[in-house]
Amino acid sequence: MTTLRLRMEPRPSPSALLMLGVPVLSALAALLLALVILTVTGAPLGQAVPLLVSGAAGSLFAVTETLTRATPLIFTGLAAAVAFRARLWNIGGEGQLYAGALAAVAVGGGAISAPPYLLVPLVMLAGAAAGALLLLGPVLLKTRLAVDEVVTTLLLNFVMLLFVQMMLEGPMQDPMGMGWPQSAPMVDEAALPKLVAQMRLHAGLILALAAAALVHVLIRRTALGLEMRAVGGNAAAARFAGISVPGTLIITGLFSGALAGLAGASEVAGLKGYLTTDLSPGFGYAGIVVAMLAQLNALAVVPAAIFIAAVFVGADSMSRTLAISNYFADLVVALALMCTLAGSLFLRYRLRLMRTPA
Repeated sequence: MTTLRLRMEPRPSPSALLMLGVPVLSALAALLLALVILTVTGAPLGQAVPLLVSGAAGSLFAVTETLTRATPLIFTGLAAAVAFRARLWNIGGEGQLYAGALAAVAVGGGAISAPPYLLVPLVMLAGAAAGALLLLGPVLLKTRLAVDEVVTTLLLNFVMLLFVQMMLEGPMQDPMGMGWPQSAPMVDEAALPKLVAQMRLHAGLILALAAAALVHVLIRRTALGLEMRAVGGNAAAARFAGISVPGTLIITGLFSGALAGLAGASEVAGLKGYLTTDLSPGFGYAGIVVAMLAQLNALAVVPAAIFIAAVFVGADSMSRTLAISNYFADLVVALALMCTLAGSLFLRYRLRLMRTPA
């Protein structure tokens, strides 16, 4: 006599369909769970859902707003994906974003006089360099002293935000800002051009898409990408194969920090025009969710970022019409991370029905 039992066993290699299906189903599950919670609170679901959709994609204005919101998320999602690929747990995308924004304002606020074709690249390079340097410290602490980078990168977010506030209330404060803690505006020559007339969408989106393509090629088609994947897969085996694990982690950290710094530079150069302490509503943290939804795939970061951005923009539209907090978007993001982590089990393991003797 035999009995049937379910058993979890390692999956040799997940199929392409499964790799695509898990993040898509995770995103849908997060949205549905959030809507269930919304229903429990008594919100009119029949009005809320159409407002959520139309607010994110119901018009040219809505689409451009969603893409504008997605631009920094693509950069921070790529930053997390690159670092996590090598098992470098960079939780400091928020601080690196502000470092990039601060450097961009310092260069593009009138300190350098140059035509746009020179000044715009300088501004973006300054932002990337600042983000990279901010992550360099935690990476060196990890590689030299085995200090946990989760702690150091997370704490640096708060240190960087306080430093930005100090600078905006001190040497970088706008003299014409009536005492408000904000930087002087960037000069016109340092601004990223708009992509659609009379809309906020700017050329930072093009840079973000180019960065996604570049990261994809780097990870999949270059020796450095192979080393990053090897270190992330098994650092001991990579070291045995002759790969410099500390060197690979340092390069990975510089690249990851640079991508997060570009997020801040593109926000001030393309959207805001100046720096304030509320520049980011949490793009650095949301970028981690974007990277997880994308399964650390650089190209998949783009649709994942657009999904998260659509939720935020749609929730803002919904909250303006109905008495529903726009924190609904934060709920969806949190649930998306939880659903993705749960779904990743099905990428690593599969359920099999086994017959065992009674």
